[in-house]
Amino acid sequence: MGDLTLLRDVQPDGYPAGSGDEARETTRALAREEGNAGFSSGANVAAALRLLAGSEAGKCVAVVICDSGLK
Repeated sequence: MGDLTLLRDVQPDGYPAGSGDEARETTRALAREEGNAGFSSGANVAAALRLLAGSEAGKCVAVVICDSGLK
């Protein structure tokens, strides 16, 4: 992460984990609502939604969805 020097000494707060079913459901919802989403995008958004429903309720959570655009 040489280009992210501001994060060099920052330790992560945790690593949210979810089920494949949850990721698939979120992927399908993203595809319906936004037009295109891959499995990893669904998993990332599902994790963010889980955080917002729990310990991060009322806060702001950012999710970056990377897409090569090949589909």
